[in-house]
Amino acid sequence: MSADAPSTRGMLCVVSPCYNEAAGIRAFHAELKRVLSALPGLDHRIVLVDDGSSDGTLAVLDQLAREDACVRVYALSRNFGHQVALTAGIDEARGDAIVLMDSDLQHPPALIPELVAKWRAGADVVSAVRRRTADAGPLKRATAALFYAFLNSISETHIVPGAADFVLLSAPAHAALQRMPERHRFLRGMVSWIGFRREFVAYEAAARGAGESSYTFTRMLRLGADALFSFSTAPVRLATRLGLAVAACGMFYLVYILYSLVAHPDSIVPGWSSLIVVVLILSGVQILFTGLIGEYIARIFEESKHRPLYFFKQRPEDRTPRA
Repeated sequence: MSADAPSTRGMLCVVSPCYNEAAGIRAFHAELKRVLSALPGLDHRIVLVDDGSSDGTLAVLDQLAREDACVRVYALSRNFGHQVALTAGIDEARGDAIVLMDSDLQHPPALIPELVAKWRAGADVVSAVRRRTADAGPLKRATAALFYAFLNSISETHIVPGAADFVLLSAPAHAALQRMPERHRFLRGMVSWIGFRREFVAYEAAARGAGESSYTFTRMLRLGADALFSFSTAPVRLATRLGLAVAACGMFYLVYILYSLVAHPDSIVPGWSSLIVVVLILSGVQILFTGLIGEYIARIFEESKHRPLYFFKQRPEDRTPRA
């Protein structure tokens, strides 16, 4: 082949968000590099997105970029959260296939060849499905299973339990995901929603290589709310149905009161207890569903502002933070 002939090798781009991963990011890069270098017929690029780390992660990433020409480092202007940092990497990634994965070694790089094999066999989306996590307790596993069962029961988009954000996307699937600009992002649901031919690879997640998970209980609740309100209108429909049911009960109760006044007037005992109970129950139901409707309205408001999802303070062409 002449020097001017085009390369027949494809490009695999790996995208990983990093938040306070200074202690373990070098181990992740070394393992990832070992796996990617052994893939036949594929060049590779590694896109690392620093999500406003406070522990020196960015300095380590910059050093990796100086040592490895395949590494591209992007730094967000503040901590925007895991899903937005992953989205920033998706927007900047270029390649014939894109692999999304975390940088804490709970998404094993050794699984990438299996994802690539299924992509080469024709799949557009290849999701790694976590069967077990080494450091996840019984309570976390149980609540996760219940959450996915509940979400799938009310959502038209089926989300495979355990299929998190460790996924390979073909170029068409990658382009489809880039066209989804919503602010409240639940990427595993968005990957399911875009369709395309999809395959799965099972794995067992190891314990974190170093550091602590950035997904606190509050962030997990927020992610769950984003999943619920982004992929189902069932709460609003439930409010309508429950309202009709309560109104029907009220009508039946009114008929009963009118009947009692006519047939058994002495059976009606004056008092406020029943009235207060009914008022409290109805008021509680109204407040609850007003709040649910408010969640949807708040999301409409956030989307209507059309703010950018994120800002970079550093890109690969500018290793030093901008003023």
